[in-house]
Formats: sequence, structure tokens, C-alpha cells
Amino acid sequence: MGSLVRTFIFLDLEATGLNQDDPKITEVSLVAVHVSSLRNPVHDDSGKLQLPRVLDKLSLCVDPGKPLTQKAAEITGLSNEQLTTCEKQLFEETLINTVNEFVNRQAQPVCLVAHNGFSYDFPLLKAELLQHQRDFPSSMLCLDSLPALRYLDNQNRPNTVKGRYSLPELYRRYFGTEPDLSHYAEGDVITLILVFMSRAEQLLEAASYKRWGEIAPMYGLPTVQ
Repeated sequence: MGSLVRTFIFLDLEATGLNQDDPKITEVSLVAVHVSSLRNPVHDDSGKLQLPRVLDKLSLCVDPGKPLTQKAAEITGLSNEQLTTCEKQLFEETLINTVNEFVNRQAQPVCLVAHNGFSYDFPLLKAELLQHQRDFPSSMLCLDSLPALRYLDNQNRPNTVKGRYSLPELYRRYFGTEPDLSHYAEGDVITLILVFMSRAEQLLEAASYKRWGEIAPMYGLPTVQ
């Protein structure tokens, strides 16, 4: 299924809280990478993995229209006051159209990639879209890098790899240093891309994909009239 994908769009959302809080998005970042860049990584003279030179990026802050939990504010560094002062707009038609145009601009078919995406990012994004009676095509592919990387470890080195699978943990494991700008949506996307690239060949062949139509919204919301 994944062998047909031409573009992988790496996604990260920051939000007002966790699943049980019925969160709203406060920041969204998408970075599109062509499959050829994933299959042909570039390293510098010291052997350090480099980001692909050709990247399309879209990062937007969003007024969530509800208070951030204290924990979410501490983790993301965002506050309702900041977003209001900077006159950020709600998640609405203009943002949805901008995201759709970004996705449609990429070489097709595309696949969305998020870390813990099946449990958090994809259901939350779907809930926000459905509030406005909008959605992505049900045939669009999705990939969650968290279970995919855990699966590869279990296949390659069963019972030998212990530990957690958060993005910072994985980045430290693969690169021996701290990632930049954790819990900034774009910073987390860049971290995810580098982690993904370090195992790209295996991930592209062995990962389990879902269709967007298989993703259930995180919660139900009244539609915007």
C-alpha cells in the first residue's frame, strides 16, 4: 500500500489538552517530503543525517476558542492570552482551505505521518474538520510512526530494546543528542522527519497504514452553521 505513496506529509498538532479534555488545536504544522528524499538520505562530511533540501512547510497558530489546560500551556509554551494578543484566528474555513491546498499541491498520492497519530493527531484533526462539515478523502493514507518503530524494534531485536517511544527518547537513541524545539509543532515535525529517515527503508516497507476513512473523530461536536 505504502509503495504507491509519492509524498509523505509529516504532521504535528499542539492543543489545549489531552483526549479526555475534548481538546482544540492551538498549532498545526505540516511538512511535505517526497518519497525520493526519504529513500536517498544525504549526510554531511561528518556523517550527520541532513534534512532534505526540498521541503514544503505549513505552520499556523490557532485560537482554540477554549482555555488551555495548565499542563498544555506549560508543555507548549502557548497561552490563550498570547494567541488573542497576536490576533490568531479560529480553526475555520480559511485554515481548512489552506491545509487542503497545501495537501493538493503535493505529488499524489500522499500519506499523513504523525507520531502517536492514530491515537491523537488524526482523531483530533478529523474532529475539527467534521465540525465544519469538511474532511479529507477517505482513501488518503495515514501512518503512525510510534507503533511502526516499536514493531521494527521487536522484529529486529526482540526482547532487547527497552524504553519509551516518545519523539525525544527516539531522537536521543538514534542521534545521541537532544532535539531542537520540542513541543513547537514545527520543531516536533522536524524531529519526526529525522527519526523517520533514520529507519526510512524499513518503515516504507513494513509499516501498517490506515485509510483516513478508518479514523474515528476524537469526539463529537455540533456542526458550525
